[in-house]
Amino acid sequence: MLAAYLANAGLEVAARGSVAAGDAALREAAKRGAAFALAVLDLMLPDGDGLAFCRALRGDADSALAGVGIVMLTARGDEVDRIVGLEFGADDYVAKPFAPRELLARIRAVLRRRTQGAPRGDVLRFGRLEIDRGARAARIDGEERTLTAMQFDLLVALAEGAGRVLTRDAIMQRLRGHDLEAFARGVDVHVARLRAVLEDDPKRPRRILTVRGVGYVFASKQDDAAERAR
Repeated sequence: MLAAYLANAGLEVAARGSVAAGDAALREAAKRGAAFALAVLDLMLPDGDGLAFCRALRGDADSALAGVGIVMLTARGDEVDRIVGLEFGADDYVAKPFAPRELLARIRAVLRRRTQGAPRGDVLRFGRLEIDRGARAARIDGEERTLTAMQFDLLVALAEGAGRVLTRDAIMQRLRGHDLEAFARGVDVHVARLRAVLEDDPKRPRRILTVRGVGYVFASKQDDAAERAR
């Protein structure tokens, strides 16, 4: 019924009833060069755990599989299950019972975010700071700064939203697949560590600014002259 509804809404749909069948369909399409854009995935499947399947897709070496959007659709609507699903790499999580129109809207939103989120160039520059997304490197005055994978992904998430306030929840969504200890306050720790590497004075940050009670904003215009004078 769901496949028919989504097809009537203009989506090309293939329905499968198990982990094995779904995995085979995704891999076959990827080999043909016609990879699926998104998978609507139930957690409770007859031959396996949907969460484990989600995590396996996100960690797959085949970029066509790892890049598939994932919307969880399940009767397990507890907050813990939602958090785990998002941490394992799901883009969204819809609990049953649900309105088909809401699911369709969420699917379209995920597809839209993934399309709009495509890199517009490998290098981002903010004054003395250069963020090379292709090389996964950050440099200040040409000198590379040592960052963990988590810190680099956090930096990119902030920099791509430069000038806009990002809540802790929004940051966690952008860092799906990383272990943020399931608590928004864990973001504060990672931001502090990133500031320690990138800021001239971490106690008086000029690049990653705190918006009290809301979240963080990455400065789109950074005062290079003031930084050089210090």
